[in-house]
Amino acid sequence: MAAPKELIEAFPMKSGDGPNSYAKNSTYQRQLVDAGKDILSKTIAEKLDVEILLSSNSTFRVADLGCSVGPNTFSAVDNILEAVELKYQSQGLSSQIPAGFQVFFNDHTSNDFNMLFRSLPPNRRYCAAGVPGSFHGRLFPNASIHFFHSSFTIHWMSRVPKEVADKNSPAWNKGRIHYLNSTDEVVRAYEAQHAEDMECFLHARAQEIVHGGLMALTIPGLPSLPHETSYPRAARNGTHQLVESCLMEMVRKGMVSEEKVDSFNVPIYYMSPEELEAAVERNGCFNVERIENLPLPQGSGSIGKLFISHIRAAIEGLIKQHFGHEILDELFDLCCKKFEEQRLEYALGRPIIYLAVLKRKAN
Repeated sequence: MAAPKELIEAFPMKSGDGPNSYAKNSTYQRQLVDAGKDILSKTIAEKLDVEILLSSNSTFRVADLGCSVGPNTFSAVDNILEAVELKYQSQGLSSQIPAGFQVFFNDHTSNDFNMLFRSLPPNRRYCAAGVPGSFHGRLFPNASIHFFHSSFTIHWMSRVPKEVADKNSPAWNKGRIHYLNSTDEVVRAYEAQHAEDMECFLHARAQEIVHGGLMALTIPGLPSLPHETSYPRAARNGTHQLVESCLMEMVRKGMVSEEKVDSFNVPIYYMSPEELEAAVERNGCFNVERIENLPLPQGSGSIGKLFISHIRAAIEGLIKQHFGHEILDELFDLCCKKFEEQRLEYALGRPIIYLAVLKRKAN
């Protein structure tokens, strides 16, 4: 199943290398990549089938989906290739280590690929190529990729559910910018869109990866709580409520129209590990080899300016596209001030981060 191209929207991270860029404000994500290194290495050592993967080709191909502009993607790729080499060496197959490594860096066409290419490590051990396009659809030929990687990416949806911006829909998300703390109708609209996106994502990857290939996903999510009947559980993530409250304050000050806020929604869904397992089971082409929560970096979000700078790098493009660039500084300054005033309330709302490793079934 391919995602309809006309419905896929692009949500690139802040480009360039300026003070508000993603390249300068993604240390939190980098720490999580580092935190997952040992788990990933162990899984590769246990689950990578070198005979199947390289029976017909001497080049090992890795694709990083949602690579952004670096430097985190380069660190993740180095971790993967190091683990692959160790796998060969541990089995006494040093002489059979792939003759070449090829890495495909993927993101939307609007991603700052120039910045990415300028930042490529000069002493890298792999051939690099950029692959523009949405990971919600096909990107590569059949059975061409040995290892897929994606970090802090697949929680982004292909689009905002159309119902939440429709005044005539029961799922109209008036006064809110996300499904967190919203009505059951809004939650169901987000759920349905996310389920469709995951179906497209897994279907595409199942065709592109070799049988026996691995896929590692670092995912911001929410834990499933079986005794809760509705999704106010999701309110434990405070980031979106923080931005939402600041936008509404700007409405009260006359700086932003209420209609603009009513029509703005963030296309992010926090998938629980159980939801991922259910999506994989529906797809039927992968086995879940490992799901493990990663330790959250100590001190993350304890300083308002640092915390807000990471939020801004991720969603500035969304804000600018909908509201214009004029409100950016005022909005994020207000977010910083409000976070410092109510730090405990928002600090309690961080999602879990977990690493999931899937393996393509042999048939």
